[in-house]
Amino acid sequence: MNDMKELLRIAIQKSGRLQEGSLELLKESGLAISNGRDQLKTQARNFPVEILFLRDDDIPQYVEDRVADVGIVGENVLREKGRNNELVKRLDFAKCRLSIAVPKGAEYTGIKWLQGKNIATSYPNVVKQFLEQHQTDAGIHEISGSVEIAPGIGLADAICDIVSTGSTLLSNGLREVEVVMHSEAVLITGPALEGTKRDILDQLLFRMDAVNSAKNNKYILLNCPNDAIPKITTVIPGMNSPTIMPLNKPGWSSLHSVVNENDFWAKIDLLKACGAEGILVIPIEKMIA
Repeated sequence: MNDMKELLRIAIQKSGRLQEGSLELLKESGLAISNGRDQLKTQARNFPVEILFLRDDDIPQYVEDRVADVGIVGENVLREKGRNNELVKRLDFAKCRLSIAVPKGAEYTGIKWLQGKNIATSYPNVVKQFLEQHQTDAGIHEISGSVEIAPGIGLADAICDIVSTGSTLLSNGLREVEVVMHSEAVLITGPALEGTKRDILDQLLFRMDAVNSAKNNKYILLNCPNDAIPKITTVIPGMNSPTIMPLNKPGWSSLHSVVNENDFWAKIDLLKACGAEGILVIPIEKMIA
């Protein structure tokens, strides 16, 4: 068992939309974690990390106060709290946006429509900064939870809240009109994390990079005529260069490479146009550049 001073303490959301993604990323990064219901903390069995389960709004403060060494929070929460935290890495999950929404029937003409209006939100600081940037003066009502009902009960003229699909807005008779900021899960540290704990964090970041790189890429295998290889290698150049192996069929080779998930279908069409056949696409578990 590791001495407590040698453990990197990571704060993650106790419950909510970030908890599942945070635990999944840590486990895919090789950490053996058992997380029972209502558990407040747990220790990885094979890596010097202790997980603290906290309210997401409290995580920036705990990290600043060094109760936790690092934390995983939504970028929207980090910006709202304005604590002395360092954003170390965007984690590529729990993506959403913080948006202003108004009733469907409102004749919204632009940001200046908000002048003199009241906005209900759980993010008063972010909204205040947004309004100041656009030289607009509006009232801000800070409320926790059920922000969407505020216009319907006469509490506010508009709301500013987290939007993922927009279905909650629609069900409450609202429409999105302004994106205040885009957000995703981020990893933060407090001031001056150093020594052994910084070394542990660097090891963990290396593992996270390997996991996220694998999620965004696919391993691709194909057969092609040798004279098509120059064109195909421009389409899928790979991490450094593709692997090319001769086939038993004269004048043909097997080419192995990596393709980005976002470019996948466009690349497939180009490869077929170049003469590629027998294309196989395989998920990558870990990818280390």
